Amino acid sequence: MPQPLLAVDAPSLLYRAFFALPDSITDADGVSVNALLGATNLILAEIEEHDPRAVVLCFGAEAAAYRKKLLPAYHADRPEMPEKLVPQWERAKPFFEGFDWTVRRHATLEADDLLGTLANLESEAGGDALLLTGDRDMFQCASKQVTVLYLRTGRRGAEPLGPKEVKARYGIGPELVPDFIALRGDPSDGIPGAKGVGEKTAAELLREHGSLETLLENAIRIKRPALRTTLTSTADEIRSYLDVATLRDAKLDRPKDAPTNLRGGARSAKRYGMNRLAERLEKLAAG
Repeated sequence: MPQPLLAVDAPSLLYRAFFALPDSITDADGVSVNALLGATNLILAEIEEHDPRAVVLCFGAEAAAYRKKLLPAYHADRPEMPEKLVPQWERAKPFFEGFDWTVRRHATLEADDLLGTLANLESEAGGDALLLTGDRDMFQCASKQVTVLYLRTGRRGAEPLGPKEVKARYGIGPELVPDFIALRGDPSDGIPGAKGVGEKTAAELLREHGSLETLLENAIRIKRPALRTTLTSTADEIRSYLDVATLRDAKLDRPKDAPTNLRGGARSAKRYGMNRLAERLEKLAAG
């Protein structure tokens, strides 16, 4: 059976690990390494489970340029990166590359866009892709060949989500997730959505009309006055939210096979003071 590609939402994992583990986990110089350690453990757990042909860690802009242009409020309320996470962010590339994992960065697009691009590349080549993330926006990528490994708060390990699981969660298929986000909104990203439209109503409307565009084209016929007024008067804004929620092609090349280098990872871990992780990797490599 062909091995899948594992694409990792690196910012999502680093932030999650930083807040999950104490920043008293440091290297010999007293620099925190909790985010790097926690993210690595999350990735290693999925490698053990799925044996990917390669691992790609995706980094990007904090807010994609095109999204900020469409919606100035996008990510506007996001706090500054915690001080003790900054040096870990800077060390991420050499640290992760010690495992022979590929690090991809983009100056104007977000990590999400890179993950979506890699998923498409792998699918077009006839392969399978796994997307490791804590971001529900990535549910739009779920397909027969693409599984979202969703890191949910309070759950140990990632939850595998395909089209069936996305539909069970939202009431619509993955292809309508951007439409759903545009209608419902996403406060964490600063996307307002349609006034008065919550999760249940958004799903009902999309199931009835088949897409956001069809819904907006037929909004004048909606019987509920408040909803009709909202959709007809703010149609252009809602369309812009859909554009914000839709991933862009990051123009990447399909990654080559690159098995995880456990001994190299052990050396990388030791270099940054993660001695217990280094010992575990050395034992795995030997066994």
